[in-house]
Amino acid sequence: MTPTIKPRADRPVAHQVLATLSYGDAIGHEVLGIQQVLRDAGYSSEIFVETADPSLECLTREFWELPDEATANDLLIHHFSLASRASRTAYALPSRMALIYHNITPPEYLIDVHPSLALRCWEGRRELGAFVPRCDLALGDSEFNRQELETFGFSQTAVLPVVPNFAHLDLEPDWNLASQLNDGWTNILFVGRVIPHKRIEDLIRFFHAYRVAHNPRSRLLIVGSYAGFEDYLTMLDDLTARLRTPDVYFVGQVTDAELVAFYNVADVFLCASEHEGFCVPLLEAFHERLPVIAHAATAVPDTMDGGGVLYNDKDPSFIAALIDAIVSNQALCETILDAQDAALNRFLDRDFAATLLGFVDEIRRRPHRPPWDVSPDFWQQFDARCSGLTSSRSIKRSRMPRPWRLNSTS
Repeated sequence: MTPTIKPRADRPVAHQVLATLSYGDAIGHEVLGIQQVLRDAGYSSEIFVETADPSLECLTREFWELPDEATANDLLIHHFSLASRASRTAYALPSRMALIYHNITPPEYLIDVHPSLALRCWEGRRELGAFVPRCDLALGDSEFNRQELETFGFSQTAVLPVVPNFAHLDLEPDWNLASQLNDGWTNILFVGRVIPHKRIEDLIRFFHAYRVAHNPRSRLLIVGSYAGFEDYLTMLDDLTARLRTPDVYFVGQVTDAELVAFYNVADVFLCASEHEGFCVPLLEAFHERLPVIAHAATAVPDTMDGGGVLYNDKDPSFIAALIDAIVSNQALCETILDAQDAALNRFLDRDFAATLLGFVDEIRRRPHRPPWDVSPDFWQQFDARCSGLTSSRSIKRSRMPRPWRLNSTS
């Protein structure tokens, strides 16, 4: 457990603020990694949150304590996700601010299966624009996210790469689970939340085509939480029933040892996602030396950086043939793995600490902006200006067509 370090007058201050600190996800890893870098460099650095996983609460402080701590000479590193009280509190403080954007799912993917979350995502994307004049620097954890920040109007942007962290994979697998799945069948793996923009229905269609045309002794393993998206899961179950495709397994959330077991027994990692801000499981698969096939959308090509196999053609027969070519040709598989090894090494060679501290020093060297004065009713006025749009019904009227609609068995 990392002890809380009391601020001292002779130490520069760089605090982090975010809505939620979760256990085991990429943002959580990054927040803790940033704190370690800052403290190692001599900064006083605390993590202020609205909520936290119970196992991490001892590492955090309540966001409402922040106004008593932050001064104009301090730096706030604000991880922006969904609209939150923590975010709005940070906005009103006099400190310099660096915003880190991890991307927000476009709400049109969620409206039919989780309308309340769709509304929160819409509000988060809307609220991000309010931070344009507030931030000294806006950072994306991928080039795709940095470009999105530009479209929102941020003029000073850069990329702060994801903290490399594979410690959760460097342990013994669950051997009981591994032995059950290591039975000579071909295991096709996806790791990630069961959520519409991941296009799980495409994975099922690809697997169906592969199983019918190439290999009936195969299974599709979908590892990731579906909590809150039970309606989407029902749609996916209905699709597998209509296709009459057995051996599709929705595993749910797993332990680290179980996750290592799934990577250990898998023959290929298959991703069909249409929207990713980075997609850490791709690099996890690289780390586990598992060949990756992924849809070339949003941040995925930059994350893979020349490793794995990218595709644009979503014809199930084409993807099925691609899976078969990789699984059945060891020389081709090794060539793909070599390219993934090189891409992973490039990722690990990035000096995250130097990059972060360079951005922090850059902000602290800049002249102070005029005092940041926010009226007490600033957010009420902001919400009032947008009140005609803030309903799930209005999002539904204005959304793009739903590309993931499960209305076909083909």
